[in-house]
Amino acid sequence: MSTGTSHPLRAWWAQRPPAAGAAVMATGIVSVGLHLTRHESLSRVALALTCAAWLALAADFVFLLLSDRAKWVTWAGTPGALTAVAATTVVGTRFALLGWTALAAALLALATLLWPVLLTLVVPNWERRMPGAVFLGCVATEGLAVLGATLSAATSTAWPAHAALVPFWLGLVLYVIALFRFDPRQVAHGAGDHWVAGGALAISALAGAKLLAASQGGVYLWNGDDDAALHDVTVGLLVLDLAWCVALFVGEIVWPRPRYDVRRWSTVFPLGMTAAATLSVAAVMDVPWLDGPGRALLWISVAAWLVVAAGAVVAARAGLRSAAGAGGVRSTARR
Repeated sequence: MSTGTSHPLRAWWAQRPPAAGAAVMATGIVSVGLHLTRHESLSRVALALTCAAWLALAADFVFLLLSDRAKWVTWAGTPGALTAVAATTVVGTRFALLGWTALAAALLALATLLWPVLLTLVVPNWERRMPGAVFLGCVATEGLAVLGATLSAATSTAWPAHAALVPFWLGLVLYVIALFRFDPRQVAHGAGDHWVAGGALAISALAGAKLLAASQGGVYLWNGDDDAALHDVTVGLLVLDLAWCVALFVGEIVWPRPRYDVRRWSTVFPLGMTAAATLSVAAVMDVPWLDGPGRALLWISVAAWLVVAAGAVVAARAGLRSAAGAGGVRSTARR
């Protein structure tokens, strides 16, 4: 017979906000960056952590959908829900870089199925003066473009790159819409997800670089004029992203926010994504001087990951103790 109590771990996990998916995104893109700089052992360690976290979140996603549809719909209407799509594309991209193209294609299919469902639930809830999570619509959409273009290059197949052009351009439209919903005061007072304002441009630049790389892979994709336009747009996106990074770094110095918040994973992700975008643009456009800044940004993102991970461990221990204490109080009250 049930006592009505729940395990402290289960109670703590139930309080996890939708934005926790950013931890998967952050760890996954750090793995990609380490791969691009040939630190393969570290990259695979980060990939293992990414996969473990993704599986846990995926299981929770399915369990909630099957057991409490009303709660799932409420969760799915928040901007953080789109981390489910973005995280899946990041994991798929890393698998594609490993040559595991069948698994990467399966994750692309899954993300493509989730994307319209979650986007149509989230976008109607956009308001004015929103936090940086409003840019996750762009991030999730561009994630599809990154994975599609990476698969195209890995398999020397044209259609994934052609298909990836749709989310690439659509993601830029969503960025502009989100920009008018974003509260600029978040630069001074945001809890961490304000960095997604730059991270969305970073993943857009990475998508452009991956599309350019696919077009250089020996398969004809588009003509020279199209390639030149994509080249210019990608450069422009990277420049805007780096400008955002400078502004956000200055904001952190002027208005320091040292306390841990789960939304700080949404700070690590843009840092890692900017590093990956810079390194990818340097490689595909043969601009070797960009390699140094890209590597520097990567190690900054690794350091940020370690700091946020330490904060997450401390917060988790406190949360588990609180859940255990609450469970004990309820049990005593029933007796």
